[in-house]
Amino acid sequence: MPHPLTRRPLSRRRLLAGAALMALSSLGFSSQALAEGPWQRLEAASERLGDATPATEGLVLELPHVSEDGAAVPLTVRFEGALADDDHLSEIHLFATGNPAPEIASFQLTPQGGLPEISTRVRLNESQEVIAIAKSHRGETFATAREVRITVSGCLMRGDDQGPEALANPRVSLPERFTAGEPGEVRTLINHPMETGLREGADGETLPRHILERFTVTLDGDTAFAADLHQAVSANPYLRFHLSPTEDAEVVFEWQDDSGESARHEASLSLG
Repeated sequence: MPHPLTRRPLSRRRLLAGAALMALSSLGFSSQALAEGPWQRLEAASERLGDATPATEGLVLELPHVSEDGAAVPLTVRFEGALADDDHLSEIHLFATGNPAPEIASFQLTPQGGLPEISTRVRLNESQEVIAIAKSHRGETFATAREVRITVSGCLMRGDDQGPEALANPRVSLPERFTAGEPGEVRTLINHPMETGLREGADGETLPRHILERFTVTLDGDTAFAADLHQAVSANPYLRFHLSPTEDAEVVFEWQDDSGESARHEASLSLG
C-alpha cells in the first residue's frame, strides 16, 4: 500500500485543468459562478440579481411537469439552504419566461414568518420555464428554475365575465393556537378576477386589466409578510405561508387592487 502522503504524478491534462481553475479563481470566478440558468437570459430576473452570482442550491421550486390548465398551475417555493444565525431570507421573486409579462409575484419575508415556504396558483401562457430568485437580509442570493409543459394557455382562455365581485369574501385559515418559536401555517383566499388585460369578453372586446396588486400581513402593526402580485397570479388569489409570533398579537390581512379598492380581515393570534 502506498504511503498516505505519496502523490500521484500529475498528467499534462490535470496540470492544464488546475491552471485553468487557478486562473479563473484569480479573476474572482468559482465553479458556482460558472453555472448558467434562465435567470441570466431573462432581463427582469437578471435585473433583480444585479452583479450577484446566485447559489443554485437551497431554493426549491415545485410545479407539475405537465398542466392541462394553464390558468391555475399550483406552485410552491421554499428555502432549504443554510444561512448565518443572524441572517434570514428576506425576498423571493417569481418569473415566467414565456408569459407576455414575465413577473409573477414578489414576496417580502421577515423573521416573524418563521418558515420561508409559500404556495399559490399561477397563470402560464405556454410551455416554459418558471424562475425563482431569493435574497437574504445580508445579501446572499439564490436562484432555481423549473420547466412546465402547458396544454391550454392560462392568459388568453375565455372565462366567466360575470364572476364574483372583486375583493369580496376574504377567507383566512389560522391555527387555533400558535407555539412560540414555531411557524404556523396560514392560508388565504379572496375573490378577484385578476383580469390580465389580454383576454376577450363574450362580445369580442378586450377586457380591461384589473388585478390585485398588494397583500400585507401585520402583527401588532409590524409587517410580517407582504406580496406584490402581477397578472400571472390566478383568479381568486390563494396564498399559503407561515407566521411565527413570539407573543399573543392582533393580526391584520389587507388586499389592495389596481383600482384603489381594498379588503381587510382582522384576527387575534394566541400562543398555546
